Amino acid sequence: MHFTLQHTDTLTKARTGLLTTDHGVIETPAFMPVGTLATVKSLLPRDVWDTGARLCLANAYHLYLRPGTEIVKEAGGIHRFANWNGSILTDSGGYQVYSLSALRKITDDGVKFKSHIDGSAHYFTAEKVIEIERDLGPDFMMVLDECPPSNAERAVVENAVSRTMLWAERSMEHFQKTKPLHGYDQAAYLIVQGGVHRDLREQCAEKLVSMNSFGYAIGGLAVGEPNEVMYEVTDWTTDVLPKEKPRYLMGVGTPIDLLESISRGVDMFDCVIPTRNARNGQIFTANGKLNMRNAKWKNDFSLIDENTPSYASQNFTKAYLAHLFNADETLALTLATMHNIAFYEQLVRTARVKILEGTFLQWKTDFISRYTLVKI
Repeated sequence: MHFTLQHTDTLTKARTGLLTTDHGVIETPAFMPVGTLATVKSLLPRDVWDTGARLCLANAYHLYLRPGTEIVKEAGGIHRFANWNGSILTDSGGYQVYSLSALRKITDDGVKFKSHIDGSAHYFTAEKVIEIERDLGPDFMMVLDECPPSNAERAVVENAVSRTMLWAERSMEHFQKTKPLHGYDQAAYLIVQGGVHRDLREQCAEKLVSMNSFGYAIGGLAVGEPNEVMYEVTDWTTDVLPKEKPRYLMGVGTPIDLLESISRGVDMFDCVIPTRNARNGQIFTANGKLNMRNAKWKNDFSLIDENTPSYASQNFTKAYLAHLFNADETLALTLATMHNIAFYEQLVRTARVKILEGTFLQWKTDFISRYTLVKI
């Protein structure tokens, strides 16, 4: 389990690297499709693999509630349970706790919450989350943190930062005391919080860096703040994080968000946008977003996207995909999701090539100009 930084762009902070796990090598920058319940909705694992994805995200909170960590543990870990041959990262559920504010109570000891499924009561501590993720068996585990709302007062953010640092320390201590259960190595990522306050971000990052975890995540963004603020906060934070460790921007984002964040030194991303939007009929192309429910596609027999290398993009027409959506056929969800993930994977692969070539900044500028020019 290791990260190798290969190259850093001379005009931006964009980087390329290799993230090696017992389940393979992930080239960075990398995008993780979201498979919350150990499945990327509407796709088979082989479909996900064919998009180029080698690292997927699942959610410890959701899997803890259903089917239960004991079931996944008994199956031999999440890779065997889901029949996924690539690598897996599990989120701790901190964001879910944040988003279910009416159902939880947070103290320095941990989080009391009620299941969004059946209302049953549960209690997460930093240590318990590590144990849950040991049982699940991902390659990478996110520790428990507190994600404050984007519009929170500074005092609220200060408390969240203090609690995040406290929980990170306890998480790392428990991580060192426990061992992987499924025959392969695991690594922990600590999560930098601090809202939109530079001093709090830097304070949190410096404290977490002193704990020497495998990697570092930037949390608490893409929760309502303007995009330019998100980019600025990301820029501050990557300046404080060690160059030799992987950096993960959680829950981001649009194609433009990815490129802007790559230029600010981020290595890893996850987001529900490509999969969720696909299920709502929206597909991504280099020329902008297409709404496949629009009548204009009814007689368009061009390929979904001749420039995206996926089975869906190269073998079906816009007219056919529009027909599937308007007829409420489930194949529409599969084809659109397959295309969108493949588009995102190709986007980060191309970014990697351009960084290595030394042409990333111009390519990024040209892509964003083209992408935002056309609205379909």
